[in-house]
Amino acid sequence: MRPIRLHRLELLRFRNISRLELSLEAPRLLVVGANGEGKSNLLEAVELLGCLRSHRTSSDRDLIQHGEASGQVRALTSGGDQLQLELRRSGGRQAQRNGKQLERQLDLLGSLRCVGFSALDLELVRGEPAGRRQWLDRVVLQLEPLYGDLLSRYGRLLRQRSQLLRRGLGGTSLLALLDTFDLQMAVIGTRLHRRRFRAIRRLEPLAAAWQERLSGGREELQLNYQSGTVLAGEEAEEPWRQSLLEQLQLQRQEELRLGQCTVGPHRDELELALAGQPARRYGSAGQQRTLVLALKLAELELVGSVLGEPPLLLLDDVLAELDPERQQLLLEAVGEGHQCLVSATHLGAFSGGWQAESQVVRMRAGQLDPKMPTDLDS
Repeated sequence: MRPIRLHRLELLRFRNISRLELSLEAPRLLVVGANGEGKSNLLEAVELLGCLRSHRTSSDRDLIQHGEASGQVRALTSGGDQLQLELRRSGGRQAQRNGKQLERQLDLLGSLRCVGFSALDLELVRGEPAGRRQWLDRVVLQLEPLYGDLLSRYGRLLRQRSQLLRRGLGGTSLLALLDTFDLQMAVIGTRLHRRRFRAIRRLEPLAAAWQERLSGGREELQLNYQSGTVLAGEEAEEPWRQSLLEQLQLQRQEELRLGQCTVGPHRDELELALAGQPARRYGSAGQQRTLVLALKLAELELVGSVLGEPPLLLLDDVLAELDPERQQLLLEAVGEGHQCLVSATHLGAFSGGWQAESQVVRMRAGQLDPKMPTDLDS
């Protein structure tokens, strides 16, 4: 019996959804509706509670219903936790667990872990390095919620140090400030490097196995972590910290000239290669789709094995991006052990067994609509 980890979901003024209350009664939930009706918004709300991030936007303003000052996402989990995240146009977010306001929204992490996969994830292969860094950071964050603190601290240090570099002023006071920032960035940056490196080392064999399975044994996948810092020797805190500090100091004059920081984890790249060739340049569209699928299934497997319980799986209209063979492979791969929330424009891709074991809800104009015409099912 697959577990039901999310038992109830309530949305208020979230995107095009004024109000929605949904009790989840089966391990599989199929959300069916035409494009633009709110299917993706429902899954996005679950992702937001589980990861505190949306893969569709970085701005809370985009998540709040037009013309409203705030929106809310609430959930009841299998552990009995009542979770709430309030989004506000001004004043930031507020998070609650069991009616108690949390000092930090990061304290909400861990109550409802989930792994999401949408058509937008194809940019993991095709897009810029920042997207691959963000995906890797989301994986690490699932495994280690305190990683969010490291990311926040590094982000602040990077912005402040970049401002100093852009000032372009000489003198001992500026150099002394840069020395202070360099010491802090070396410590925090090394901790980010190490966690990303360890995550890739654990993800690669899982992703390679999924790529082999999904391609019928025809494709060999490699994940190559290309650090934004030249890291000395084997993975270890002290030599890596010293490497980063030395490079910051060596690059100082060049960075003052450019007005930007050229060393550190914000310059990391994750190269995705098939048979040793960069998939971004040489992979076909089908190979790239399979690769993204392999990455997501590896993420799902890793998070579940490390935490000892399977995370929620969110599949947002991804079947439309896959050929029938890969559709069935995906449904078979995620069919056991996970609570799945799947959005689709119709039910044609789902076998009778999948439908029989699923709770099916239909959406129209941001509302659950039990009377939606059945022609969407064909």
